[in-house]
Amino acid sequence: MLEVVLSFVVILIVFLVLPLIVGQTEHKVMAHMQSRLGPMYAGGFHGWAQLIADGVKFMQKEDVIPAAADRRVFMIAPGVALVPYLVVLIVIPLDRGLVAVDLDLGLFFVLAVMGVGVLGAIMAGWASANKYSVLGGMRAAAQLMSYELPLVLAASSVAMAAGTLSMPGIVEAWQWWWLPWQAIGGVVFFVAGLAELRRPPFDMPIAESEIIMGPMTEYTGMRFALFMLSEYAGIVVLSLLTTVLFLGGWHGPFLPGWIWTLIKVFALAFVVIWLRVTYPRLREDQLQKLAWAGLVPLALVQLALTGVVKVLI
Repeated sequence: MLEVVLSFVVILIVFLVLPLIVGQTEHKVMAHMQSRLGPMYAGGFHGWAQLIADGVKFMQKEDVIPAAADRRVFMIAPGVALVPYLVVLIVIPLDRGLVAVDLDLGLFFVLAVMGVGVLGAIMAGWASANKYSVLGGMRAAAQLMSYELPLVLAASSVAMAAGTLSMPGIVEAWQWWWLPWQAIGGVVFFVAGLAELRRPPFDMPIAESEIIMGPMTEYTGMRFALFMLSEYAGIVVLSLLTTVLFLGGWHGPFLPGWIWTLIKVFALAFVVIWLRVTYPRLREDQLQKLAWAGLVPLALVQLALTGVVKVLI
């Protein structure tokens, strides 16, 4: 019982700390890449207090619920968006033996629970009684349906290669030559995951220039902050999953395994931020075309390739 409690305490600490580190990193990376001066001043040296200033700002804002909103759904939507990412972490290993629960169907569990997180945006859009919010929620639903298929197909290729759905089992079975073998699936999985998180350039459900903040238009204060935290928690979970499934998890020379896992996670988080500041937003038709005409065929090619290699070896 003590071991289980300690495992969940570690998971909670990781869940609370890593998204904040990613958020602070995004402030700094974007400041350097786009010459944004503001995030470099708060607190003095290199703007170290910018994240604290953002937190204080959210705490000071009034918590407003629109009069016509479905109050109950409106209030629980931020939690629905955030909690699934905490639940997913219990089956993702940081190192050999360092996992809270080793489920035999761990990969299936992860993909199912991650899909629940997107429902938070749909609930928020519907409950806000705002046509722009509803439109953002509809776009989020369409995006979920489009990109869930390539995400699952890409993950299936790794499970087929490893011969197991257990997350630690997949890492144990991983070999260095899987990097080129599963490269197509890795790219498909990462891109589809970004789209499900509604990160730029896949942020049509938010689209500040068109529908303000999409499903979150009517949210203020700490409820809005929870949506922001869920976005960064999603980045951490996506980076962890890509690391475990396609980059060998804790495998690496010299350093302890959990350090290698974190190095790969932060490298992928940097790529997520880099993509945000580099590529313009896709139109809705371009976004759907990329899913159905691009990622799904590539994921099927990866599945076929995995089947051929498994037969040959």
